[in-house]
Amino acid sequence: MLFNSLHFLVFFPVVVGLYFGLAPRWRGWLLLLASYYFYMSWRAAYALLLLATTLLDYYSGYRMGQLPTKQARRPWLYLSLASNLGTLFVFKYFNFFRDAALQLAEALHLPHGTGPALGLLLPVGVSFYTFQSVGYIVDVYQGRLAAERNFGRFALFVAFFPQLVAGPIERGGHMLPQFRRTHEFDYARVVSGLRLMAWGLFKKVVVADRLALLVNPVFNNPRQHPEGPLLVLATLAFTFQIYGDFSGYTDLARGAARVLGFEFNLNFRQPYQAASVAEFWRRWHISLSSWFRDYVYIPLGGSRVGPGRAYGNLLAVFLLSGLWHGANWTFLVWGGLHGLYLVVGTGARPLRERLAQRTGLAGHPRLRRGLGVAATFGLVAYAWIFFRANSLADAVFISRHLPSGWAGLNGRALTTLLLEFSQHYRPELAVAALGTGLMLAVEYLGRRRSPQAWVAAQPFAVRWAGYAGLTLLILYLGVFNSTSFIYFQF
Repeated sequence: MLFNSLHFLVFFPVVVGLYFGLAPRWRGWLLLLASYYFYMSWRAAYALLLLATTLLDYYSGYRMGQLPTKQARRPWLYLSLASNLGTLFVFKYFNFFRDAALQLAEALHLPHGTGPALGLLLPVGVSFYTFQSVGYIVDVYQGRLAAERNFGRFALFVAFFPQLVAGPIERGGHMLPQFRRTHEFDYARVVSGLRLMAWGLFKKVVVADRLALLVNPVFNNPRQHPEGPLLVLATLAFTFQIYGDFSGYTDLARGAARVLGFEFNLNFRQPYQAASVAEFWRRWHISLSSWFRDYVYIPLGGSRVGPGRAYGNLLAVFLLSGLWHGANWTFLVWGGLHGLYLVVGTGARPLRERLAQRTGLAGHPRLRRGLGVAATFGLVAYAWIFFRANSLADAVFISRHLPSGWAGLNGRALTTLLLEFSQHYRPELAVAALGTGLMLAVEYLGRRRSPQAWVAAQPFAVRWAGYAGLTLLILYLGVFNSTSFIYFQF
């Protein structure tokens, strides 16, 4: 069931009405049933894997909660990690590593067989709910969180439908106390949640799905469009498409949870206004980057070790982050690029400071930040090529042809080139440009606080005129063909 589908348009109001109409003691069970129905709407068998993960992690956490020392709790930690990570490996990575091993054996002229290939479908959202459950188990093991004794409450923590399939990845210490509280109907909170959902839907159906009309023809057939200007345009379009798509989903998830009385952590904070790659990762997919920081980077030693090992930790974390996104070399290269950006950026910090002093940029902080934002945006946009490309060969082809076709290009020639390419998509691309501009303008105006807080602070007439305008834009300019969210594949 997609958030941008008629199915959800019926499902969500029914759940909300029943939730606030039932006695408090039944509301948790209603949400749990609704969450499993939501998940089973893709494929009923997926629910068995979700339930198995929930049962094992609940019991592992429960047993650890009865044991006084880490040493005594460690076998249950290992059991849970082996189960969760083993499930991810079988469903998501087995065939990838099998193929890589066969290719390596062939390259080294070693004897080898073909090996079995698993024909398993990747369960929707498995990477998200697995990481959420692993975070809970590690927190219980470390003693940072008391084990949840109520099975229904823990099952709801793992399966809560607004963030089940694409995050944000929540922590037990943040969500479990909320599931223990009684949430009464609050008009202001409901309006705030619906406003956030409308904004997320706008970013998905008006911005992301329209931009896809430019992105998909180029990235799916890059050799038919080898002109540098088109490749650059498609890359920039995907840069905003993935932001509109993923942050739009997050806004829908946070808004739906807010209507019901729950608050998720912020997952995006104007990431393309970051002045460094490190800052970008403090603003983009915050729940995942903080998960890797807390459960991988810091346990490896973080930056407390020597520079060489610290750089190795950074690279390892971002290679794992790339692999988390998908079993494909393109994602590994994407993660590796971001790791290299951070390693080079960290190592070059003293040099940048000296250059800033010598060039006078140190006395112009706004100009210096503007240059940093532009450079960071360029680096991030280039890395998105590898994220979006269907294969490593396609990504390399696009990268090699980015500089081509610019010689002698003027405004008229560029306009002709774009019109020839978009002759079937002119209205759609105009809408995409309008929607992207509006999205960026609202988020720029709300840069010192969330865009939703900025909207809420406007006068009553302005605010409701904005709601009406946004609704009309969604209804008349949105793409309603139930296009899946990009991060559902992970």
